[in-house]
Amino acid sequence: MEQFTGKVIYQGIAIGPIRIYTKKERQVKRYKIADPAAEIARFEKACEIASAELASLYEVALRKVGEDNAMIFEVHQMMLADTDFLDSVTHIIRTQEVNAEMAVATTGDNFSAMFAAMDDDYMRARAADVKDVAERLIACLINGSSENELLSEPVILVANDLAPSETVQFDKSHLLAFVTHLGSANSHTAILARTMNLPALIGIKPDPAWNGRLAVVDGYCGTLTIDPEEDYLRQMQEKKAKEEEKRSLLQQLRGKETVTKDGRRMRLYANVGNLSDIHSAMENDAEGIGLFRSEFLYLEKEDFPSEEEQFAVYRTALENMGGKKVIIRTLDIGADKQIDYFGLEKEENPALGFRAIRICLKRPDIFRTQLRALLRASVYGPLSIMFPMIISLDEVRAVKKLLEDVKAELSLQNIPFAPVEIGIMIETPAAAMISDELAAEVDFFSIGTNDLTQYTLAIDRQNPKLDEFYDPKHPAVLRMIQTTVANGHAHGCWVGICGELGANETLTETFLEMGVDELSVSPPLILGLRKRIRELGNAKEDV
Repeated sequence: MEQFTGKVIYQGIAIGPIRIYTKKERQVKRYKIADPAAEIARFEKACEIASAELASLYEVALRKVGEDNAMIFEVHQMMLADTDFLDSVTHIIRTQEVNAEMAVATTGDNFSAMFAAMDDDYMRARAADVKDVAERLIACLINGSSENELLSEPVILVANDLAPSETVQFDKSHLLAFVTHLGSANSHTAILARTMNLPALIGIKPDPAWNGRLAVVDGYCGTLTIDPEEDYLRQMQEKKAKEEEKRSLLQQLRGKETVTKDGRRMRLYANVGNLSDIHSAMENDAEGIGLFRSEFLYLEKEDFPSEEEQFAVYRTALENMGGKKVIIRTLDIGADKQIDYFGLEKEENPALGFRAIRICLKRPDIFRTQLRALLRASVYGPLSIMFPMIISLDEVRAVKKLLEDVKAELSLQNIPFAPVEIGIMIETPAAAMISDELAAEVDFFSIGTNDLTQYTLAIDRQNPKLDEFYDPKHPAVLRMIQTTVANGHAHGCWVGICGELGANETLTETFLEMGVDELSVSPPLILGLRKRIRELGNAKEDV
């Protein structure tokens, strides 16, 4: 029995054979070509095939893991259409009269090295994406399509690293767990593993000799055990059975109140990225939608979505939730969510740049279209509208004025709309520090702990080198949450949390004591959080 320790990405127990996954190394040979124009045509055909594959991958990922996690494939499509990349390949073919495979490999290496040398961590991370795109193109040139790894039985997949395009193609019914050497807690593959509810570890270097051997992944202790001894295997089988029993028992909490033993109530809502996530929210008995990320409507389009397109989606979401509250966050584009047709300039630090509400206020034509669609949909269910990245009173007042202008416009056109709650996200220290003033302007706050932690600690949460410093439970973060809740309540404003910290059960009691009114989390986490809340507090004694 051999045991190796890594870092837990997603909890759970997996028992089964190991499948070592290795990328097929393609030896790209250089050879002279007689007709550069014909070779460029062959390259362009490979681009068409690769683009179609990526579009298909996006649709698969959308169904399996939601819009946010599927976006990487649209990023790859944009890279595939990048004029600098395409010009480089065709230039090499013409001037050096070499085959397309060599031109793609050379360009891929050059661009990847360029990204890897950049100071910005986000841009450095794109080096792996460029390599993935180049590999796909080479496969299409060699084979007429990209080769996909097929799994014929349930396995623990072990690899040095996994690209998102590889991860999403595997049949989930044949996946028991992921174990990789490289990657970070915030890598695309790690996020996919969590979304797919698969135990996952990173930091364990694969050994080809493990292939086919029985193993156990303990996603609680962070261990991979090869050839487990009989006693250990029995213990882990029992642990896994208890885990499955616990999951089954959670279903009994459907329809139950989310209330502590001493009567403190918490609303449990769901974070969703698209309409397909609404089904998961209902399956897990969400009491409402606490965060509907409307930007997916823009990210999946090649041009601005029309008012009618947006209205249809918002209406469907409200109708499907059957009278439960739906909080829709307005357009949150920028930072790592870039869209070509917005025409945004490249920024040195996009996380602190032109994004979210800043774009909306500077581009009111885009914003008004979304507000019209939202207000029109409001007659189909209880709708709340939430604005992201607020840092000042002026922004809130500007947003409210624009909303009132749109209401007046709809009234003149005899288009019905219903009253809506207005809220803002507290995700900057600035907003937290003036939350007493902001609370007087809105109906609710939703604390986005992911960005609030990032901005408070001055730590890029996408940077794996900073994992040990990234502490979402830092006293400064918790103090800002507490201040925000107190200030909100003092001015009649209810307060929720929609960041990942809301699902951290070690803080559930703390949030209850702070007076947090609502937690919005990924749908699969709702029932477990309800169980935790119902276990807290002392039962009231009969008098």
